[in-house]
Amino acid sequence: MAPGIVDKMTSRLHRMSHSSSEGKENKETFSAREEEKARLAEWQADTKPLEVSEILIDPQQKRVGHSSKLLRKDDFEFMKTLGTGTFARVWLTKFAGRKGSDKSQVFALKVLRKVDVIRLKQVEHVRNERNVLAAVAGHPFITTMVASFQDADTLYMLLDYCPGGEVFSYLRRARRFNEPTSQFYAAEICLILEFLHDKEGVAYRDLKPENILIDAEGHLKLVDFGFAKKIQSSACPGHDPMVIDSTDFSSTGETYTLCGTPEYLAPEVIKNTGHGTAVDWWAFGILIYEFLVGQPPFWDQNPMKIYEQIVEGKVRYPSAMGEDARDLIGGLCTVDVSKRLGHTSGGASTIKAHPWFKNIDWDALYHRKMQGPIVPHLKSPDDTRNFDEYDAEPVHKDQYTQVSFHPCWRSMMNLTLICCRNNGTSTTACSPISRLLSTSLLEA
Repeated sequence: MAPGIVDKMTSRLHRMSHSSSEGKENKETFSAREEEKARLAEWQADTKPLEVSEILIDPQQKRVGHSSKLLRKDDFEFMKTLGTGTFARVWLTKFAGRKGSDKSQVFALKVLRKVDVIRLKQVEHVRNERNVLAAVAGHPFITTMVASFQDADTLYMLLDYCPGGEVFSYLRRARRFNEPTSQFYAAEICLILEFLHDKEGVAYRDLKPENILIDAEGHLKLVDFGFAKKIQSSACPGHDPMVIDSTDFSSTGETYTLCGTPEYLAPEVIKNTGHGTAVDWWAFGILIYEFLVGQPPFWDQNPMKIYEQIVEGKVRYPSAMGEDARDLIGGLCTVDVSKRLGHTSGGASTIKAHPWFKNIDWDALYHRKMQGPIVPHLKSPDDTRNFDEYDAEPVHKDQYTQVSFHPCWRSMMNLTLICCRNNGTSTTACSPISRLLSTSLLEA
């Protein structure tokens, strides 16, 4: 059976699964949920970016990024699978039963099954991802987590939909980007990293073309924050630090987890000497090089050879590359962290002032007043031509409440729970695992 037909059948089952409970719902709750859906649809229709000061307020107080007590799965029509992972599936969705302009508003709904998150020991990564996305929701070049919610078995992150697909696909088709296109995209990435580092103290740690999408207007959106981690205190005065667990935040500004993509790993990650936000500036240099050349500077079929090249740190430039580009990449891809551009005195401002970016109007760029170099051709807001086809969801699924866990894993989760911030919600009726997932992932 064709994947498209199976997706439609699955969508119909999703809508029917809780239909019997709708009649029992009290009118006040129903009205509140409908009001929330209307607000989210209104946000999705408004492309005006939030100012930095607006992004930095408590996620529960701003228009997007909050943990919803009202939304549920059957509020959505599941239209098509946009992507799959080891423990998550992303669906193109829209609000079910809406009329008028709201009917055309679409979202990307990331669905994570609690059984798989726990079994694969991804609790911390998922919690970090949700909390970072909540804190940065509204940034013009970061995927917006409109809201998050959950049910007994599943976690949901409602995201904005980027119909252009991955930058990686465009780069492979073009083989390389010209300099103006590379400068435009690099400038938007620079604004993202500046915000993550200076305002949130977060290291992204997985920068690469596959994690960058293009929206309907041709601007970038950074996605997949599974490796993102808060590793230093926020530099923004008065901003409530996003710390919910003693493992989320290092007072030294360093962490030792080996994560990322081989070609983009910084030398300090490979040498396991401790790393901080500077790893993102190294990866930024690799990304600019790949934009201009079509492949990263360090590559080999043997990953160990790649690591040797990275630690050595000798970047070889093609003769056609301009001097300004070489100087910028060389400053970013510096093995000595204390001398790495972006991590030295002046931070991101030294990069923004570099001659290679002389044609960028940074304020106009942030406010999306500059035209994107690649604007996807779309038939409708729910056009999915830039995404691959995926197999249907497995029919058999383990129930979250029936899964058994190894005693050591359960003990570790109980220990983690002790460190979690309860945020004023009652957890006395929940099991330790349920409390960890509900508090750490969606309510913190």
